[in-house]
Amino acid sequence: MAARAPHNSDTPGDSQSLVSAIHANVGDEGLLAEENLESGDVELIAAVLAGRPECFEPLIVRYQSRVFRLVRRYARRETDVEDLAQEVFIRAYHKLKTFRGTAPFEHWLMRLAVRVCYDYLRNHQRRRETSWADLGEVEQQWLERYAADPRTTEETDNGARELAQRLLSLLSPASRLVLTLQEIEERPVKEIAQITGWSVPLVKVRAFRARREMRKHLEKLARKNQL
Repeated sequence: MAARAPHNSDTPGDSQSLVSAIHANVGDEGLLAEENLESGDVELIAAVLAGRPECFEPLIVRYQSRVFRLVRRYARRETDVEDLAQEVFIRAYHKLKTFRGTAPFEHWLMRLAVRVCYDYLRNHQRRRETSWADLGEVEQQWLERYAADPRTTEETDNGARELAQRLLSLLSPASRLVLTLQEIEERPVKEIAQITGWSVPLVKVRAFRARREMRKHLEKLARKNQL
């Protein structure tokens, strides 16, 4: 790897070899066993910061499966997923000197990945109407039941889950982020506050608004179905 060690300069080094390392490992996401994920992280990080940037590549291999799983919750197109994962590792490489070791490297990396995904949502926000014709059969059937009587529908149905993913794409970036963290990843409010930098009360307010925003989209679809 030709990149300079992050601590030597505030200017990013040559990231091309880092990008090559990421692309070389795409498709080998399950390379290491789960129990070995944290083994040797501190030593590898110390080596990178001491001037051996090639030692960052084992960290890419070790954590790429978790990074890919996370970014797929925020991006649908596989090209976007790969770009986001690449951005996560490039940003982690250049910010490695900020890792203090007070928590596992994985936690630090996942928080950074969430921030990268949030930036992506804000920069690629697309507000579009969800057409009734675009819905799959399972989603249509669930929505028909919901339109007839919301009390007869279960949120755990396959149709509900598929529709929820579609509705998430319509939400504002902050709403989508907070619901993904709280409902899909099941993170507590305090942890969401740490990840996002928002206060605990702000997380709660945004979660409330996000659910209301999603409900409005759902009711709009249900009304269209009744027309």
